[in-house]
Amino acid sequence: MDNRYSRQELFRQVGKKGQEKIQQKHVLIIGCGALGTANAESLVRAGVGKLTIVDRDYVEPSNLHRQQLFTEQDCFQQLPKAIAAKEHLSQINSNVDIQVFVMDGNYTNLLPILRDVDLVIDATDNFDIRYMMNDLVHQENVPWIFGSCVGSTGMSFTVLPGKTPCLQCILDATPVSGATCDSVGIIAPAVQMVVAHQQSEAIKILVEDFTALRSKLVTFDLWNNLYHTVDMTRSKKERCPTCGVNPSYPYLQYETQTKMEVLCGRNTVQIRAKRKVQLDELEQRLSRIGKVNKNPFLLSLEYATYRIVIFKDGRVLVHGTDSLELARNIYYQLVG
Repeated sequence: MDNRYSRQELFRQVGKKGQEKIQQKHVLIIGCGALGTANAESLVRAGVGKLTIVDRDYVEPSNLHRQQLFTEQDCFQQLPKAIAAKEHLSQINSNVDIQVFVMDGNYTNLLPILRDVDLVIDATDNFDIRYMMNDLVHQENVPWIFGSCVGSTGMSFTVLPGKTPCLQCILDATPVSGATCDSVGIIAPAVQMVVAHQQSEAIKILVEDFTALRSKLVTFDLWNNLYHTVDMTRSKKERCPTCGVNPSYPYLQYETQTKMEVLCGRNTVQIRAKRKVQLDELEQRLSRIGKVNKNPFLLSLEYATYRIVIFKDGRVLVHGTDSLELARNIYYQLVG
């Protein structure tokens, strides 16, 4: 297959030299859902040298309409997403070194991987891990590309440690909703639009054409025909704890991490997150998926066989399970 990359090489900004660089690079994708599978497939088809995927989940039927690598057979077998992805990706391009980890990414287990990586692509489903990764890539000086989508909307931004604002800077300047795919749904074109922006930026980084990188935050709403680019240059803060002059990397510290514990004898998991929630906004979203009761202090939701109680200070009780992993998944699906 000597001509596998011929059309990509014909593109002047890549060329043969750029293709050689792509084949020498190592990319890490955090998350193997909609954004993760589409990014992984594009990178493998582009001929990246090594691809590492980290994901904690398994394939379910609700994934199939937007997570393009997976099949019904993957669902029947309940394969971990990372394992199923590797099987399919290896059939697309057997020359790519594909490494996968079925695990919940955290500072301890991601740090050894990151020290051999040229680029990180965000394909996660929650901001706890995004803020942690934001600190980690700055500590290790690795570029990363943020991406997020829900409903018909999405956004993307390319972060170059030491040069651009970090994720915390841009999100402080551009607040995002806590909506999730489980509470408001998603259409597949929104996924593809985010991936298109992430992948075009990824190729620029892999061929080392840094002058071509987009310096603006992209946001869009496909259903309402809206598309915006926002110059985030002024959002970079000298005192930012992640990318400022004296970084402390707060989201790598134990005190800022979401903490979970099983409440003895109650078949309940308690989750403590360092965030406050807007109960009115949450009630509006969650009422679409279950019966919601709210008072000035908390909100409760009947969800499948579980009852979730969310307090104003961000504390959450997941009744009906003593599994930390299950409770964590429910929490991210509902709270965002």
